[in-house]
Amino acid sequence: MTVIHVPGSKSVTARALFLAAAANGTSTLVRPLASDDTEGFAEGLTGLGYEVVREADRWRITGRPSGPAATEADIYCRDGATTARFLPTLAAAGARGTYRFDASAQMRRRPLAPLTEALRTLGVDLRHEAAEGHHPLRITAAGIRGGELTLDAGQSSQYLTALLMLGPLTAEGLRITVTELVSAPYIEITLAMMRSFGVEVTRGGPGGTVFTVPPGGYRATTYAVEPDASTASYFFAAAALTGREVTVPGLGRDALQGDLAFVDVLRRMGAEVRTTAGSTTVRSTGTLRGLTVNMRDISDTMPTLAAIAPHASGPVRIEDVGNTRVKECDRLEACAGNLRRMGITVATGPDWIEIRPGTPRAAEIATHGDHRIVMSFAVAGLRTPGLTYDDPGCVRKTFPRFHEAFAGFAELLARQEPGPGNPGPVPATEG
Repeated sequence: MTVIHVPGSKSVTARALFLAAAANGTSTLVRPLASDDTEGFAEGLTGLGYEVVREADRWRITGRPSGPAATEADIYCRDGATTARFLPTLAAAGARGTYRFDASAQMRRRPLAPLTEALRTLGVDLRHEAAEGHHPLRITAAGIRGGELTLDAGQSSQYLTALLMLGPLTAEGLRITVTELVSAPYIEITLAMMRSFGVEVTRGGPGGTVFTVPPGGYRATTYAVEPDASTASYFFAAAALTGREVTVPGLGRDALQGDLAFVDVLRRMGAEVRTTAGSTTVRSTGTLRGLTVNMRDISDTMPTLAAIAPHASGPVRIEDVGNTRVKECDRLEACAGNLRRMGITVATGPDWIEIRPGTPRAAEIATHGDHRIVMSFAVAGLRTPGLTYDDPGCVRKTFPRFHEAFAGFAELLARQEPGPGNPGPVPATEG
């Protein structure tokens, strides 16, 4: 058995940074993710006047319930969607100040309108400087009274998360009615983390679509960041693909992240999955079945499944993943294009992809600057030697040392006795 220690969750780290900055007192984040996205978030907080002290395995943030200390700031959000959506929301709750937010060309293309329209509904003075509904934007903060909102979070659950976390910073709280929601498990992460910082959100209405957030602010705490379940999917998929066994500590029965449900997809394909209080293990013979699966709630792991799908015994059809078209790239088409380049037959629709069994050939993977495309096809490289990437360095967004870590992991897998289905040796990966 191979044990792999996965870096901290990006989603949890970003939420913890927002909540700590908004809390009354000094919070300590234990084992946060250190990556381009989270470091950009921390630097954004510093630019807004929050005190952030970063050490090797813990970050300390001194909260300011009244809002940013800086009354003017120009914040660059890099490629980070959580940074680009959460920081403007945090700044808007401040008592006074003018703040400009911009982001990379990639992030400028990603939609923001449902969130910024909601902020305007709450009375926030907000202006998009170029394309409406996209970065860059300028906010003049004067506090937020609160009230009622109707929100379409069908493109991204981050819109709802930003507004939920905003609620306790308003004078009267928020009542949010959600008409559409994608990646719903991420909202459960948000609610659980808000609870850890002293705020209880109530949920009601038809299907639990109405969220009532009380005013009153947050309480500082020490918060341990769990390993990233989306990142863990690459290691679980690798075990399933190569007929080996891997255990990821820190992701057990009580894990917050919905993306851990990716192992249930692997179970349906024939892998053996064991989850304890403190870890999850995937073991496989290397023989995978085809399936049809709805991945709406775990769409960040869609590329992971797509990359190993050609090795299944039958077609793999992934449905209800239209939101992956507005991520760092159009992930649905990026997966399809790369698989076709590898000689695999693929069909796509507005929100689905179907991949036929085949024997992939080596090719250069077009990454589109997307970390998840690189990491997913690194898994495919365990059975298809010679895969290369046009931008391998884009993994710095969430896992700067991914290539070194995955190559070391592949060596450990190669030393394991393969399962009865023995798919053959595990080749070294290329960066």
